[in-house]
Amino acid sequence: MRFVDEVEIEVQSGRGGRGSASFRREKYVQHGGPDGGDGGRGGHVILKADARLTSLLDLRSRAHWRAGDGTPGDFRQMTGAAGEDLVIPLPVGTVVRDVAEDVILFELLTDGEERIVAEGGTGGLGNIHFKSSTNRAPRTTTPGGPGLARRVLFELKLVADVGLLGYPNAGKSTLISVISAARPKIADYPFTTLVPNLGVVAIGDEGAFVVADIPGIIEGAAEGKGLGHQFLRHVERTRMLLHLVALGEDELPPLRRWEVLRDELRRYNPEMLERPELVVLTKSDTAEPEAVAAVQAAFGAQGVPTMTISAVTRQGVPALLQAVWTRLRELAPPPEPGL
Repeated sequence: MRFVDEVEIEVQSGRGGRGSASFRREKYVQHGGPDGGDGGRGGHVILKADARLTSLLDLRSRAHWRAGDGTPGDFRQMTGAAGEDLVIPLPVGTVVRDVAEDVILFELLTDGEERIVAEGGTGGLGNIHFKSSTNRAPRTTTPGGPGLARRVLFELKLVADVGLLGYPNAGKSTLISVISAARPKIADYPFTTLVPNLGVVAIGDEGAFVVADIPGIIEGAAEGKGLGHQFLRHVERTRMLLHLVALGEDELPPLRRWEVLRDELRRYNPEMLERPELVVLTKSDTAEPEAVAAVQAAFGAQGVPTMTISAVTRQGVPALLQAVWTRLRELAPPPEPGL
């Protein structure tokens, strides 16, 4: 399944129905007065969060979305029917932005949450509203109000407790496949992960947390290099970060790789450096004990504590999960960026 995390569409709410110019016509009522009803309101365009959705892909095939128009009023003061509302389902975590004004309208953060993005036009007034002592048979009515046309940009930011960061092939996909039921594509080449993956990690009877596997980020990602720049936005919603650094797989020393990606986070959003972080040295099964100790010492000299794991052999994984769970319980709810 393709992952689409940004879509721009045009929405149009319905027009209100016209008011009615009607008069009473009962057989035994002389000089029947006006009894024209009001028009029905136009349909709203409503956005609804749906936890079953994980992508904006379904919206890509349709550029224009329109709600129904209200119907005209009728005799005997009958109000016209309201136009049919248009409900557009969106994944939880979608940011809705007005394109013309370049402002964020709102965010959909909980399953089932509904917000009106374009209100329907008001119904027109029937002639009964224009009766007076000097005008007992008015034929005046008003048309229904116009609907609202608006271009909106949907931007999906995954909602997760923990974000996995690291260079391509740092072992993020392997780790999430080991600790959850997520089954991302895993292979021995860069950029195996092309879309973010979510996994739910159960901690016995204590609870669970959600982990997001973010595609590999490289130096220059904040300017658009590689694939990770498309998904840096997903890191913003996480409560803490697991920075995975593979042992001995790159010409850059592990400490330097960590520094490079920290700099990418700073350039993308300086506030991300304040997010709680845990550095995890991965693939310990492929490195000599002396090399592992040297890397741990290098991080320790910078005041950065680390944990060491091997997702393949599961060594160190239970201790890592318990450390993450303990930290999450100490943290406040996730931030709401952009508002």
